[in-house]
Amino acid sequence: MWRVCPAGSGDVVVALAGQSRYPFMNSQHETPEDITTRTLAHYGARAEEFRAGTRDHDVRQNIAALLRHIHGTAPLQILDLGCGPGRDLRAFTALGHIAVGVEGLPAFANMARADSGCEVWEQDFLHLQLPQARFDGVFANASLFHVPSRELPRVLAQLHAALKADGVLFSSNPRGDNEEGWNGGRYGVYHDLAAWRRYLLAAGFIELEHYFRPQGLPREQQPWLASVWRRI
Repeated sequence: MWRVCPAGSGDVVVALAGQSRYPFMNSQHETPEDITTRTLAHYGARAEEFRAGTRDHDVRQNIAALLRHIHGTAPLQILDLGCGPGRDLRAFTALGHIAVGVEGLPAFANMARADSGCEVWEQDFLHLQLPQARFDGVFANASLFHVPSRELPRVLAQLHAALKADGVLFSSNPRGDNEEGWNGGRYGVYHDLAAWRRYLLAAGFIELEHYFRPQGLPREQQPWLASVWRRI
């Protein structure tokens, strides 16, 4: 039985009871369009459940990690990539910043607009149309792991271009041994730190810090890899 497990850290771990955390199904013959459509449909069928299950998750550690590395003062321009129902847009706004969401699922985009009052662009990862050099920071909390590895260099290049000079990218991904494929109804890539570094360095970023979540637990109980990067 599939279950959605709150990680106690602002993220959600999807696990298969009694089996490996990442029981992948082969996806090598599927197009990126097929992958994106199926993953968004999975979230769409559970939109209200997902919003209720993640509404109160504490991501203050991740928000602080992004903000402390940005050169500038409020209000900062923040892009929330894969903003979902809008929880983090609301948090950035409450801190005095100007947050814009990007969301591929119309149901989530509508929720985010209503809940946060922020501008939300309906774009999936295959069809990003981002302004050049607009944002001080990009917040990608539990979103970039849905990008197939063959598409990731392009997506990272677009995020790099959307950041101002010295802008900062935050990402949090469920970590693994570079497995890739279907985990239930969602597609994911479970990078280890070394592989994730290679992608970000190749895209023109330098590493500022990384850490594992949730805080205060043994490493084997920290499924999330968070990292912060500066555009160079």
